[in-house]
Amino acid sequence: MSPKTKIIASTCLAVCMSVGSFFVSAQQLNAEQQAQLNELKTTALESDLSYQLIESLTTEVGHRLMGSEGDKKSIVWAVNKMKALGFDKVWTEEVTGSYWLRGDAKAKIIAPYPHDVVVLALGGSVGTSEEGLTANVAHFETFADLKAAPDNSLNGKIAFVSYQMERHIDGKGYGPAVGTRVTGAVVAAQKGASALVMRSVGTDNNRTAHTGVMRYKDGVKKIPAATLSNPDADLLVNQLKRGKPVSLFLKMTAKTDAEVIAKTANVIGEFTGSELPNEIVALGAHLDSWDVGTGALDDGLGIGMVVAAAHHIGQLPKRPKRTIRVILFAAEEVGLLGAKEYVKVHKNDMVNHAIGAEWDFGIGRIYKMTPGVGAESLNAIRELAQYLAPLGVSLSPDNNAKGQSDMSALSNLGMPSINFSPDGSNYFDYHHTENDTLDKVEPEALKFNTAIYTMYAYFAAQAAVDFRK
Repeated sequence: MSPKTKIIASTCLAVCMSVGSFFVSAQQLNAEQQAQLNELKTTALESDLSYQLIESLTTEVGHRLMGSEGDKKSIVWAVNKMKALGFDKVWTEEVTGSYWLRGDAKAKIIAPYPHDVVVLALGGSVGTSEEGLTANVAHFETFADLKAAPDNSLNGKIAFVSYQMERHIDGKGYGPAVGTRVTGAVVAAQKGASALVMRSVGTDNNRTAHTGVMRYKDGVKKIPAATLSNPDADLLVNQLKRGKPVSLFLKMTAKTDAEVIAKTANVIGEFTGSELPNEIVALGAHLDSWDVGTGALDDGLGIGMVVAAAHHIGQLPKRPKRTIRVILFAAEEVGLLGAKEYVKVHKNDMVNHAIGAEWDFGIGRIYKMTPGVGAESLNAIRELAQYLAPLGVSLSPDNNAKGQSDMSALSNLGMPSINFSPDGSNYFDYHHTENDTLDKVEPEALKFNTAIYTMYAYFAAQAAVDFRK
């Protein structure tokens, strides 16, 4: 080796050693803490606590529509569970809203070929008259087609949108389908329709309809809005293909009781940090559910996971530096009311929310992590990704995550976030239906995902990094 070559080699070695030393010194967890993280992973993978919590919630409480008896019971249930699991602090914060009653919904194709069909009222919808209504169906393949219809072109008709949601692992088919559900009744009313009926926002072929929240607009007539099961939407489309007028009967008794204020609450529990107790790592899920099914997936899964993850960390001989706060948000399904109230109550300490993550989608295993943090803290996220990689979790190249569902309200006020992407291929088979029940929970995937949330929360609570920077 020539002297020049030796110099270059020595320089390279020095640089490599320097870089290696940098990465060692930049590690957020020391050897003891890394060992603790691995113990937490093993604990969570072997524990069935998250499943036990979901089983308890769905068996002892059931559905949890805002203002219902189940909703009230769920608040007591959550407080008692957190206390029993050793949380240092547990409290509630009141949330109020309107009280909607689903009532009954019935529909029949009257002509040309009579059939009973399965429908559900959309959340917040008004009902029909006591006699119901019968009208010819005006068919639109997409929401855009309905929007393009001339005003008053649907006078005396029922608007029907037949767009079918697509199945994707990340649930991206939901967005293109859900617009009709949320604002379709307003658009249909502006065109003169007497009611809106739409294909359910779901990927299943079961004869069960999917509910979900809808919205009215001031100054626009409120018309009934309902969803058809996927097979019945197909049936209606097939009748329309015959080229004859199709007549549908619809009767709904849904209503909002203007004289009743629905009261519910966010339920919050903490394990206090050992060194930085005022800095918060937030774990979120929503406590409410629709009044069909038992809310096992939406969002029993999230409740079980975040409560169990915090409990596992809380049993350590020494708590991590930051406080771990579990927020079970109220009234997510009817418009993120709990999240909106939370940021109102905590507006002065949002800066202390170091980072947050929520679970409100999916059934299968987590396969990807997407951060939404400051550029300087990305190296810490890369370190976390290394710990999660053996579980098959990849790190997204993006750094644009906003909190899911309720946590989006916190993200909008500057809280850094992590989003975990689970396999959601089958999630919308059951979402907002009577089939959202305990048997759809995948116990092994639940343990796996609980381990990931546990490891994430521990890492975020120990890392000496400002995730905003």
